[in-house]
Formats: sequence, C-alpha cells, structure tokens
Amino acid sequence: MRVTNSSTYRNFTSSVNDVHARLNKSFNKVSSGEQYENAAESPLAYYRGKKIDDQYQDALSKSALLTDVKNRLYQQELGARDIQKLLSGAKNKVQEARTGTTSDEALRTLQADLLQKQHQIIDDLNAQYENFYIYGGNDLSSTPFKLSEDGSTLTYTHKFASHPNDGSLSIDMKLEYDPDDTEVPYKFKITSVKDSKGNPLETDPAKIEALGKDLLVEAMSEQGRVDIGYGDISNKNPQYANMDIRGTLLDTYTGGFNLLTGINSDEVIARSKANPPATPAVEDFIMDRLNQSPLALIGRASLAIENNLNGGDIDKDKLHDILGKTIEDMTVTEHTVSTVYSDLGNKYKLLEDTDAKLKILQDSLTEQYTDILGADPYASIMEMFNNQNSYNAALRVGSQLMSSSLFDFMR
Repeated sequence: MRVTNSSTYRNFTSSVNDVHARLNKSFNKVSSGEQYENAAESPLAYYRGKKIDDQYQDALSKSALLTDVKNRLYQQELGARDIQKLLSGAKNKVQEARTGTTSDEALRTLQADLLQKQHQIIDDLNAQYENFYIYGGNDLSSTPFKLSEDGSTLTYTHKFASHPNDGSLSIDMKLEYDPDDTEVPYKFKITSVKDSKGNPLETDPAKIEALGKDLLVEAMSEQGRVDIGYGDISNKNPQYANMDIRGTLLDTYTGGFNLLTGINSDEVIARSKANPPATPAVEDFIMDRLNQSPLALIGRASLAIENNLNGGDIDKDKLHDILGKTIEDMTVTEHTVSTVYSDLGNKYKLLEDTDAKLKILQDSLTEQYTDILGADPYASIMEMFNNQNSYNAALRVGSQLMSSSLFDFMR
C-alpha cells in the first residue's frame, strides 16, 4: 500500500473552498446590504422585496421624467409672462399714440416700437427647451412661427398627423384692414396652405380658408398627457363606464395658438365634438379669439398708424377711434393671457407637489425594502470578519499540511 497526501489535499481543498464561499457571501451581504442572494434562501421575503423594488423603480422613473416636464412647463410659464408684459407695454404705447403724440415723427417711433414687440412675441413663441420647441405641441422639430418684416403676415409651420408624407404644412395668415368693421378693423385671413416643398394644397380662396381653419383646430387639439404619478393612464376603467380616463393625466403640451387665443385643447376638443354643434362653431371661435390675441392687437395698432402715416384711408379721427378700441381689447386680452399664465403656474405647482410625494414614496419603499430584505450592517460585518479569520486560519493550516514527502514523487 502506497501512502500519499492526495486524499488530505482533496479534503482540505473542499473545506477551504467552503470557507471561501462563505466569505464571498458575507462580502456581498456587506456591499449590497441584502440579506438574501436568491429566492431559494427565503422565497416569501425575496418576492415581497421584488414587488417593492418594482414600485421603487416606477417611482424613480416617474421622478426623472417629472424633472424634464417641470423644466419645460417652467419655460412655457416664462414665455406666457413675457407676452403678457409685452402686451402691457404695447398698451401704454398705444395710449401714448392716441392721446400724447401728434407729430408724425413721434408716431413713427411708436409704430416701430410696436412692430418690435410683435417680433418679440414671435421669439417667445419659438422658444426652445433642450432641442425642441416648447409651444410646438406634438411637433417638436419645426419652427412654429414666422412673422413678416411689416408684421402683417403670420406663417405657422407644423407637422400634422392627418396628412401624408412628413405631414409638414405651412399656413399663411394676413392681418387685413376691413373699413366696414368698427369693432375689429384688422382681422387675420388665411391666404394659403402649402406643403413642405412650398406647393399650395388649394387655390380656391374659400377652400383655402376652410382647410386652414380645420388645420388650426387639429393643431390646437393636440395633447401631451404624461403618466407622472398623477391620474390614470388606462384608456378605459370599469368604474367609470365608457369615460376616457386618460383625461385625468396632466396635459403638458401648450401650443402657440392655445397661448395666443387662451383656448386650451380640452375646450377645442369639446367644441369640436359638441352635439348639438357649439355656437359659434369651433373654427369661428378660434379665429375670433385669434383676432383679439396680443399679436393681432399690437399688429392692429401698428398697421393703423402705418396706414395713417403713409396717407392711406385711415385719417386722424379714425386712427383715434381704432386705437381707443384697441386699448379696450388689450385690457381684456391681458386677462386672457394672465389666465393661461396662471394655468401653467398651477400645473407647475402640481408637478412640484407630485415630485415631493414621489420622493416620500421612495423613502418609504426604501425603509420597507430594508425591513424585509436588508441585512443588519453590524451583524454582517462581524460575520465577514469571522469568515475572514476562518479563511486565514485555513490557509495557515494548509501550509503545514502540504509539505511534500518522498512518497509524493514515487510512481
């Protein structure tokens, strides 16, 4: 019979591997803070923890999305406030032109200031957050608005889902003078609708106007409802029969025309689906409010002064009346823009409250997870040191056992 250390080595190696596995497990327990590595160790606790972890990840993702939405809404709020200030400043200039100025040179200076305010409003409507336009609705890539140098022609560019190819269309609207209308002497008239290549979709004026109005309704109906821990994302809910529950989600999109007219998407949709039809029709309702918008009112005053200075059919008395009516309309529109500004502020406040609730929820879920799956840090550290000492002792014993003998070299 030949005597060797092979069997001793095998037994020792198995024992050391076992001690080393326990050491690794204790290392993992300290680093991860988790009591169990897999479901087999404690199935009930593991799957309860898994459910809590899913809830935590959901709250975490909503919180990350909410930060982005908050920033976008804040930019929209700033834009609405700036337009309100521009309208207020324009009203003072119109008042000055009506009562405090008589020279043509002074009037021309005031007209230039009003024209500049029109272009500043367009700049606000074309504001961007990161890489998309905050007043573009569902179209994040197209520059929404363009205004001619004289402030008379507004061009709106938008990608419409209802149209083929890329759906990018542009609508031209001209602010034209109507001498027979003493209430609204300047109105926006839709003059063309073109595709992305500049080709007109219609040539008949009546069809152009009808198509343009339909497109405005479509653009102003766009919504961006987001599940951020507020409302119900499901389309239908048995508790509410056939009601669309997605309406409980926060609408985070505000189109440029929604801001200008003060008509939100819910109102546009409601008027579009009204049975019997709403009075006035949604298209006429939008155009009426558009003609009372900050852009139209400032443009009305600017174009009326320009007409008077260039020897047009608006004399001093008529200019005086037009500017007087414009001041009245500006006062009303200031309140309309203020309502939009307040609505955006309320949405932002709601997002802040939701963000705070999500953070509280994350803290609560963390505590629950720790109670169920968390390892006691002190006990885990003591266990790790004990296993480390056992492993070191095993290595020292092994160094004594594994001295070679003569029999190890015999065949």
